[in-house]
Formats: sequence, structure tokens, C-alpha cells
Amino acid sequence: MFPSKSFPPAEAIRSSHLHAYLRLPSYQVSSSTYSPLDRFSFRKASEFGNADKCRSTDHKITGVCDPSLVHVAITLDVEYLRGSIAAVHSILQHSLCPENVFFHFLVSDTDLETLVRSTFPQLKFKAYYFDPAIVRNLISSSVRQALEQPLNYARNYLADLLEPCVRRVIYLDSDLVVVDDIAKLWSTNLGSRTIGAPEYCHANFTKYFTSSFWSAERFSGTFKGRKPCYFNTGVMVIDLVNWRRVGYTKRIERWMEIQKTDRIYELGSLPPFLLVFAGRVAPIEHRWNQHGLGGDNVRGSCRGLHPGPVSLLHWSGSGKPWDRLDSRRPCPLDALWAPYDLYRHSH
Repeated sequence: MFPSKSFPPAEAIRSSHLHAYLRLPSYQVSSSTYSPLDRFSFRKASEFGNADKCRSTDHKITGVCDPSLVHVAITLDVEYLRGSIAAVHSILQHSLCPENVFFHFLVSDTDLETLVRSTFPQLKFKAYYFDPAIVRNLISSSVRQALEQPLNYARNYLADLLEPCVRRVIYLDSDLVVVDDIAKLWSTNLGSRTIGAPEYCHANFTKYFTSSFWSAERFSGTFKGRKPCYFNTGVMVIDLVNWRRVGYTKRIERWMEIQKTDRIYELGSLPPFLLVFAGRVAPIEHRWNQHGLGGDNVRGSCRGLHPGPVSLLHWSGSGKPWDRLDSRRPCPLDALWAPYDLYRHSH
């Protein structure tokens, strides 16, 4: 059995030039032992195991570099922790080979890995400390304060944070559940593209950028020769080899720097991805991101499903299912999230 072990963040990185991403927080002795995590208690998940067809008599998974692994990256933070735990639970529940899924947790609070281990004792995972200072000076104000949190931008640095031997990763937001085998998403053919995601070409693409962006050729010209479509960055399959080779992190950072002086968009971490990748995305079936279930970024009103089959339910928007369930004002589709919730309510 592969140990359910996470590694100290400094050991989780092999590239020496990346030390800046891993600046560990300075710990101070305090007379108070209270932690924000004290308010969280989760039930231990049921044990999980691979189906017979997953087992190989001559192969034992030895570590994060094992080529048989499916790699999934998710952020863990106090505000969305309940959602992240439910997302992991849903993946394990629907995987034919759950023991072959390796989770990469991006954290700004190193206490969270203990909580994950107690909830999922069998889980294969590593926790990577992401220093908020890396992006703090790059983040601009957004239409919703939650979109300004530094950990939202950790996805930009996956190619640097994860081991060089990890060649592909599925990035998932914390406000979703997977209701299909994640291995199907993992097997997406990206062709020559660096990222794959469901595209929505009927959406009004112009609304994601300001009028000053569209009126300035030096900005809008970036889409020349492309047919850009909106895609949601909460579900992506990423070719990390291509990403590292081209250096896409620097390209995203450059647009964030421009935003600080020219205000070319209003949303958070999404527009820089659109600027770099829109029109260059390997399309994935829409079933893998039934998004918008959290309503818009202001009211968080109830939404229905898009037509068609469903493999992943995503509560993007301001309304989160755990908040609505706790307030006893749930939307109908929040009942589909509830079975994966491991949060232990205090009575």
C-alpha cells in the first residue's frame, strides 16, 4: 500500500530556481493555540479500492513519478475547504481505479494537510505551499472579493510547483463534484495544445474585457488570427511539458502587469488565461463542466443544468452549495452536492 503521506513543501519541488514559490511562513509562538481550522471537523471517508481490472500483479505504484498515476491539482484554503473535501470525495467515489489518483494540494496554510490525511487516510497526495506574496503585487481588484484571493492564482504556477516528472495534470476548482470516472477526463487528447477545456463559443466573448482593451490595437490585436471562445478555468487538462517549454507562466504574469496600469478586464484570474489561450484550447465535451450553478458573481441565484449529459457539476458564481444548505435556502441542484459533503456539524 502506498502511504497516505504528504511531503514538506520544500521537498515537493525539485527545481532549485523555484525557491521563491516556497517561502514558508514564519511561525511565531503564541499564547493562544486557536486555529481557524478548529471550526472544521470532517467524517472519515469510507475506504476505497481499485476494481480488479486496475490491478497488475507485476506493478506497484512507487511514488509521484509513477506513469500509471492520474494527477489532480486542487487548492485548499479555509474558506473553500468544505468544497475541496467534497470534490476529492466525489472523485474517489466515481473512480474505477481510485488508488491510481494522486492529488496535488496547493495550500497557503500548511496545517491543512493533517486534516486531509485524517479524512482520507488512504489518499495519495502532496501538499505544496504557495506563497501569497508571489502574486500579491500582481492582483487587481475584481467584481467579487473572493476572486482576488492569492490562491486563485496558484493554478498559473502548477508547471513550476509540481515535480518535473509530472507531465500532465487535471486542475479542478474547489466548488465542484465529479460524477464520472476522472480517468476519462485524464485521457483527453490534447493534440498539440497545452490546455484542454470545455469551450463556449456562443458566449459573448467581448464582455470579459473592457472597452479600453478592445479600442487599443496593442491589446486587442493579441487575438488576431485566433477564434477566441470563452472557457472556464475551473476545469482544465494541462500539458505541463508544453507549458514549461513555452513559459506560459511569464506570459500570464505579463498580462497581469498590464492590467495593473491599464485596467483591461474586471474579473480575477480568468482573463489572463483567455488572453494567452483562447482560440488555442483543445475542446473537451461540455459534460465535464456543467458550470454556473452558483449563479452570477453578485446575486448567486439558482440555475438549472445545461442540456446534455453530466460528468461534472460546478458551482461557479457567488452561491456555494454548502452555504445555501446551511442557511436552509438551497437551490434544487444543491441536493446533488450534499451526498459528497463530509463536514461534521456541531449540535
